Amino acid sequence: MAGGHHNLRHDPAIERWYQMREDIYKNFRFTPYATRRVLIWGLAVPALTLYLLHDQAFKWDLRGKKHGETLKRVQN
Repeated sequence: MAGGHHNLRHDPAIERWYQMREDIYKNFRFTPYATRRVLIWGLAVPALTLYLLHDQAFKWDLRGKKHGETLKRVQN
């Protein structure tokens, strides 16, 4: 119908890349560069996101607003 079933040619460079990606955890080391990236993406970004969410948590009221009413929550 569509030809032979074993016509795929494997590129050795791509196969090495796949193998390296599968075994990356075996060769990982905490270098200064890797440590910096882990601290930024693993701690600083979530902490900043949590801070921003906590800061804005009770400032806005989106329920039951009519045209022309402010979305900012009124503090009594």
